[in-house]
Amino acid sequence: MILPGGITRAYLATRPVDFRKGHAGLALVVQNVLGHDPCNGAVYLFRSKRGDQLKCLVWDQTGLILIYKKLEGGAFAWPKPADGVIRLSPAQFAALFEDEEDQRAFQWKDRPTNDWRAVRAERRQRPQLAG
Repeated sequence: MILPGGITRAYLATRPVDFRKGHAGLALVVQNVLGHDPCNGAVYLFRSKRGDQLKCLVWDQTGLILIYKKLEGGAFAWPKPADGVIRLSPAQFAALFEDEEDQRAFQWKDRPTNDWRAVRAERRQRPQLAG
């Protein structure tokens, strides 16, 4: 995963979202639909209607990061669509990025951390409102 420092909080929006939404649109969903602060450092995951795509949104103290994954074959195993949000454990979050065989077997193992060298980005003040 490209996010530094490990994931401490990850939330899955249980209802599929319009995948044309970008950073601002998904931040508004986090704020207005899920009732969370999109700039609190947690990772927010959104699924597509077909279940074969996901988007992750996270604030990294410099801006919003949007990560997009599309499976070339098959689909993720999602809970039934409903209103709300589910908190994922770090192992559940990591399993979304493992290979398909590991996802099916739910063999969620801690992935080794990479030694990412310092890349400096200018810190920005948190926005007051999403969008």
